[in-house]
Amino acid sequence: MRGDLEWGGVPGLVRWAADRFADREAVVEGRTSVSYAELGARVERAAAACMASGVRVGDRVAVWAPNTLDWIVSALGAVSAGAVLVPLNTRFKGAEAVYVLARSRARLLFVTGTFLGTSYVAALRRAAGEQPGTDPAPGTGPLPAPGTGPLPGAGPGPLPGLPHLEQVVVLADDAPADFRTWKDFLADGEGVGRDEVRRRGAGVSGASPSDIIFTSGTTGRPKGALITHAQTLRGYEIWSDLAGLREGDRYLIVNPFFHTFGYKAGIIACLMRGATMVPQPVFDVDTVLANVAAERVSVLPGPPTLHQSLLDHPARDTHDLSALRLVVTGAAVVPLRLVERLRTELGVDTVLTAYGLSEASGIVTMCRRGDPPAVIASTSGRAIPGTEVRVVDPSGAPAAPGSPGEVLVRGFNVMGGYFEDAAATAEVLTPDGWLRTGDVGVLDTGGNLRITDRIKDMFIVGGFNAYPAEIEQLLGLHPEVADVAVIGVPDSRLGEVGRAYVVRRPHSALTADELIAWSRREMANYKVPRTIAFVTALPRNASGKVVKGELRGR
Repeated sequence: MRGDLEWGGVPGLVRWAADRFADREAVVEGRTSVSYAELGARVERAAAACMASGVRVGDRVAVWAPNTLDWIVSALGAVSAGAVLVPLNTRFKGAEAVYVLARSRARLLFVTGTFLGTSYVAALRRAAGEQPGTDPAPGTGPLPAPGTGPLPGAGPGPLPGLPHLEQVVVLADDAPADFRTWKDFLADGEGVGRDEVRRRGAGVSGASPSDIIFTSGTTGRPKGALITHAQTLRGYEIWSDLAGLREGDRYLIVNPFFHTFGYKAGIIACLMRGATMVPQPVFDVDTVLANVAAERVSVLPGPPTLHQSLLDHPARDTHDLSALRLVVTGAAVVPLRLVERLRTELGVDTVLTAYGLSEASGIVTMCRRGDPPAVIASTSGRAIPGTEVRVVDPSGAPAAPGSPGEVLVRGFNVMGGYFEDAAATAEVLTPDGWLRTGDVGVLDTGGNLRITDRIKDMFIVGGFNAYPAEIEQLLGLHPEVADVAVIGVPDSRLGEVGRAYVVRRPHSALTADELIAWSRREMANYKVPRTIAFVTALPRNASGKVVKGELRGR
């Protein structure tokens, strides 16, 4: 693979892209257009500023900001200075951000100013201004590179509750007195020469930690999956090859950068192919339509809900979407008719589905171009090269083709462990290297994987295992159902039964009785939801996953 041999690490990829695609547009943000050569220069300037601020190889540097050019530059600048990137979810509240900053012992934080009416700076100061630090005990887990342990002599920073956080840089023109502006931070790097920056970047090897992606936390406290440069580069060179991403593509990145899919299948993949990045900070279907038309967007990965919203928008036909040629999607449930609608109604040449998780570098299986539409619509494809996928029953024995079981993954893409959490690592990594995903899936005879659910979401109806994702996919076939989520709720007779939260299509008058009656005709009785709740939208996290804990709380 070219990733390890030619690029070495992400800093090498950034330099290579700046030279190879120098005059091509790298990032378009509103009226701002930045070439690859200019992006490379901006990243080096940010790396110099990180070095001037005292960032060492292996230090953790966090970014808490939406999809913007500044996110790209600050994140790649930190990684080019040898830091380990810690992206923070933009939907975090202050206390949640403080938890990840403390848990990772981040030394430097880049934070947006105000986003969606919220001052992230104020939220951070409220949450960390008076709290004691919550450092994890040292030596509690693996960290496979020098320089990544506790920071000796870390002085008090601007936030008493985060003693390791020495600097906070606000990606704006104004900042509180104890924080720094982006402009002032960059100015400090002017004393660090380009050769020094490049030597630092060249010292980053494939085995060096690249990033710590904290899990979404929908089933507990977020845990940080530690991924290396080699895993990142190899995984997303494979993704780019299988997807058919190419030089000159214009890629609307709606998937949040703090998520593996946004950062790696977005920024990293574009650097590899010379594609133009068009970052969009918030998912809004009107903005997506406008961007696709105005920027002649050709590549639009995202969750099924994004593409469903695009297809169903009443003003869709007033926008020129003809440049769109590649869609990659994936989730526990991909509506069976979505693939055909994208092909027939929008004329998209390539529609692919994929499956991944943070603990496996975000990529495990993927369909191939040329796969039959039925395979693309009903599965997440086959294991990527260098990766094995197995489905096992509760005893750990391989499940027969077509039988559900827990999905296990082994290969180059599997994390070395959760950051400084040996106990949690031991729960998911077997001694012989298999990652227990916690996902329920089915393999067909061709090796194609269909994810049916999360183990923790399964409920038992009168002794029968009911998998919500399977029921959701069946309910999604109803012509008046736009979106649906199913949970198990207590039942005095059967133990548990299904409750469906349903978003109706516009102008639908579908009733609960009608949908239950339809369900009885289409699925086994134990799968039929006993109650239906109609809602205007399902609660989703920024990765597009339904937050079922919120539904259970209702």
